[in-house]
Amino acid sequence: MEPMCLCLCTFCAFLLGVLYLFFGAFAQVFTTNHGFNLWQVGLTFLGMLVGMIVGIGLDPVFSKNYLRLMKRREEQGGEPGGSEPEFRLPPAIVGAPLVTIGILWFGWTTYPSIHWIVPIIGSAFFSCGVILVFSGVFTFLVHAYPTYAASALAAHSFARSMFAGGFPLFGTALYDNLGFQWASFLLAMITLVMVPFPYIFYRYGKQLRKISKYAGSV
Repeated sequence: MEPMCLCLCTFCAFLLGVLYLFFGAFAQVFTTNHGFNLWQVGLTFLGMLVGMIVGIGLDPVFSKNYLRLMKRREEQGGEPGGSEPEFRLPPAIVGAPLVTIGILWFGWTTYPSIHWIVPIIGSAFFSCGVILVFSGVFTFLVHAYPTYAASALAAHSFARSMFAGGFPLFGTALYDNLGFQWASFLLAMITLVMVPFPYIFYRYGKQLRKISKYAGSV
């Protein structure tokens, strides 16, 4: 059992599940609350597109931070050009709370009295956080399990596919039974439990890798 791989794969899988769940939830929310038709509902996903573009655009910032961490490691006596897998996790550390904020923002602004752009802005925060979490976790798994990178990514892909395939099956019922606000609140609270994962493994990943049979240093 690899706690780092298990926890991070579960986190990413849940996020992708929520993303796919939103494909149905958006139609419910904006049709019921704002009277949107089909093509207008489709346009509401532009908020998530913008969030993803912003997340991708932040890559140079985190690349500079990665180089800074490498330089600091070298100054502390590490080999020139050396790195640690944990240096790949800062995007996920930043993105994780954005996911919870985005879901809460979306959920608690889904009222007919609130302008439709407000929950769409919340969805942008969510999608930006998803991109940042995925970016950090993908690269961390490859570096933390250099010999077994293919297996780690296969487990990651399997978990994501299972959640992405399953969540849309109950998403409509979830929002119908709990309501738009409380259904989103439930999803946000589950993500909140997993928000610390990237930071925990950034802080203690090196110690965990030392006792792992499969992880290693790069």
